[in-house]
Amino acid sequence: MTKSRKRDLRIAIIGAGPGGLCMGIQLKEAGFHDFVLLEKAPGLGGTWYHNRYPGCACDIPSHLYSYSFEVKGDWSRPYAPQPEILEYLEHCADKYDVQRHCRFDCTVEHARWNDETARWAVELGSGEKVEADVLVSAIGMFNDLNFPQIEGLDSFGGTSFHSARWNWEHDLAGRTVGVIGSAASAIQFVPEIVKEAGQVHYFQRTPNWVLPKEDRPYTEAVLEERRADPSIGRAMRDQIFNQLNAGGPGIFGMIQPEMEKAGLQNIGLVEDADVRAKLVPSHPWGCKRPLFSSEYYQAFNRPNLELVTDGIERITPRGIATVDGKEREIDTLVLATGFKTTKYLSAIDVRGRGGIDIQDAWSDGAIAYKGVTTAGFPNLFMLYGPNTNSDSLITMLEYHVDHAMLHIQRLANEGLAWVDPKPEAMAEYNEQLQRDIAAITVWAAGCTDYYRAPSGRIVTQWPHTMGQHQEMLSTLDRDAYDVG
Repeated sequence: MTKSRKRDLRIAIIGAGPGGLCMGIQLKEAGFHDFVLLEKAPGLGGTWYHNRYPGCACDIPSHLYSYSFEVKGDWSRPYAPQPEILEYLEHCADKYDVQRHCRFDCTVEHARWNDETARWAVELGSGEKVEADVLVSAIGMFNDLNFPQIEGLDSFGGTSFHSARWNWEHDLAGRTVGVIGSAASAIQFVPEIVKEAGQVHYFQRTPNWVLPKEDRPYTEAVLEERRADPSIGRAMRDQIFNQLNAGGPGIFGMIQPEMEKAGLQNIGLVEDADVRAKLVPSHPWGCKRPLFSSEYYQAFNRPNLELVTDGIERITPRGIATVDGKEREIDTLVLATGFKTTKYLSAIDVRGRGGIDIQDAWSDGAIAYKGVTTAGFPNLFMLYGPNTNSDSLITMLEYHVDHAMLHIQRLANEGLAWVDPKPEAMAEYNEQLQRDIAAITVWAAGCTDYYRAPSGRIVTQWPHTMGQHQEMLSTLDRDAYDVG
């Protein structure tokens, strides 16, 4: 196939996380070797490189949260911890010889499409420019840190950091810690830090549903059996996929009572009735991201963990003041406030055809055609782009990479300068997509969540099954694209 190509393509990939690595592996498998992964971190792994807080782990079963072409049978437990996931990704980069294509400590500041040359000019933080025929965004959703807009945040005199940039040089032993935020990262690290901190004040704005997580480590005998027989790992992966793929978000309303029952039983582990009542969500299960932990609620039975539900008025040099007039003195502040998940590629200054700014093109929220391309930005392919969030991030990424490869092969084999989705095709696709999203009743229950752009439009969620997503992306809809 390589000999029949009419074009040799230079490809730039932004990000060396799971998506960027998968893209690099598939490019090499298809005979494309002129590509570079531009990674702002000192190492590969993306979110699994940056997120190293205590208790950090996957909340999708590990056998599915891994590449289909590199099945790992001997995960240490059902839900792998961060170090093991990072080790797996590093193994994949080494095995498939992608490491040498990576440039680390390499921040992308700007990306500009040149209409005359039909190429992308990518400017790095160093001032260097990288030119490419194809630009792949592998920055995903969890790229831009979200900091709360709280008065006095910059005035705090102690040690403060975001949970996604954990400060391991700061010993929490005996410390008085304030934690702001009560979602995915907090439910994992709060049960860990209370074991060593002197006191933890945990500021909760909205309680979340946290279901039990069956995560007992596998025995060495089980692991040895799986290492000896790779088919066991593949069978487990298939089983997990089939379970998650059985209904997709469309069944959320049906299983909601069962999930809430399990959640209430989990909350029942809290011994203090007043604290227990404050942890019961007022929104239906599924309205926000489902969370899982079997240690979270038990942590509230420790005397050194205080749940604070009064609103925060301001941060002071010595602590956190709430609207009831109290000020809790702390020496350490941890912000578990997540990411700006709805920004996607607009976290970077990107200009497309005619100099259009992606911020302007996405003024009502990030938008794409089938999650991978966006009108006005030729030869740009997004991995885990708008409205593609589903059960297993890595599984969905593989589908996006496969689809991007179809376009890249077309560019090379047909000698095209560029491909760009037609605005009307993208609009029609998204009108139907938003109708399908509106049919998921729990998503319309009025939650404040990371799913929505400021306009109110849900820009993160995929409303169908992973299998339907794969089927949609398995072929090219040529009539939906302009080419040059």
